[in-house]
Amino acid sequence: MQKITLPERPHWRAHAEEVGFSFADMHGEPYWDETSAYAFSLEQIETDLEDPATELHAMCREAVAEIIGSEALMERLAIPEAHRDLVAESWRNGDPEIYGRFDFAYDGTGPAKLLEYNADTPTSLYESAAFQWQWLEDQLAAGVLAEGSDQFNGIHEALVARFAEVFAPDSDLHFTAVAGNPEDYGTVEAMGWAAREAGMGAHYCDLDKIALSDDGQFLDDQNRRIAVLFKLYPWEDLLRDDYAKQIAGSGCLFLEPAWKALLSNKGLLPVLWQMFEGHPNLLPAFFETDVAGALAGRGAAPADVAEAFGRAEAQLAAGHVSKPILSREGASVAIVEAGAVTEQSQNTDYAEHPRILQAYAPLPEFDGFRPVIGAWIIGQSCAGIGLREDRSRITQDLSRFKPHYIKA
Repeated sequence: MQKITLPERPHWRAHAEEVGFSFADMHGEPYWDETSAYAFSLEQIETDLEDPATELHAMCREAVAEIIGSEALMERLAIPEAHRDLVAESWRNGDPEIYGRFDFAYDGTGPAKLLEYNADTPTSLYESAAFQWQWLEDQLAAGVLAEGSDQFNGIHEALVARFAEVFAPDSDLHFTAVAGNPEDYGTVEAMGWAAREAGMGAHYCDLDKIALSDDGQFLDDQNRRIAVLFKLYPWEDLLRDDYAKQIAGSGCLFLEPAWKALLSNKGLLPVLWQMFEGHPNLLPAFFETDVAGALAGRGAAPADVAEAFGRAEAQLAAGHVSKPILSREGASVAIVEAGAVTEQSQNTDYAEHPRILQAYAPLPEFDGFRPVIGAWIIGQSCAGIGLREDRSRITQDLSRFKPHYIKA
């Protein structure tokens, strides 16, 4: 794994404007950055990223079954009691999943380490699936990349195949996101593009324009019934909305399904460690309430976690990350080393939520930036990667998206 300085395409900004990539710059900073790219060997892609991501997703599905069967775990993951049956039934009914994104720490020399799973509403889909592929084709054509260079990127094709697998031809699907957010709309439109290519009808409606009919069905802004809804709106928020009580009787199939609320939740990480302790792609993780006192020398961990904590205590004491179970873009995350906070997010939006502790896995550093690898799961298999890098050790909303290629 290397970071290689490369010339930018002369007209990439004009192309971005042409295709509607309106968030190539965000917050006064570049978001898409092709002044350099990350280069991988085929073995690194296949052995260290693709296969582990597919395996981890299968493990996550096992974890869903475990959590569904435990009221205690549903409580620890803060699933509202009134909607636990909705979450459980979506799993038991086999409600289909479309996509998700694992975030990995990886430096090219050892097992990739799972930092978290964005299994419900991951963004950066368009730039991963489409814009970086165009970058590859353009740079190959210009002779910037050696003939035979490739990219781990079958994301769009996998999405088309997944929609075709799940839905009958000519099915009508609806897509929604919060109005006025170009990045969210880019993700939703990438999904709609794949659905249309699979032969589906794909209708977009702003989230705040979705209505409820007299008989309890969801309607779009043209009063059409919504039978299938892809919503770029997290379940942890939706389950706390007034509309949540209407979901079960609406006859609407949600994408992602309600059971994804269990995976897009950092409480998943200690559950995975409890189930698969020592797995090479996992980091030791525990619920903070179980081990904070023991780490600080104020008492022992509960009996059911004491042995596992004992095996991980030295690693956690050297460095761990404190994360709210519900958090996005690094908000309210802190890195603790040798008992002291050494870096923390200035965004405290999620500070009120229960927390987990996860062993610290440093991101590699290239030219002052630290990349995190997003491995995209489509259906149940890994179909490609995208990279974001940040100057901070906590990847936040000012991160940059970087293209990648596989060396010839």
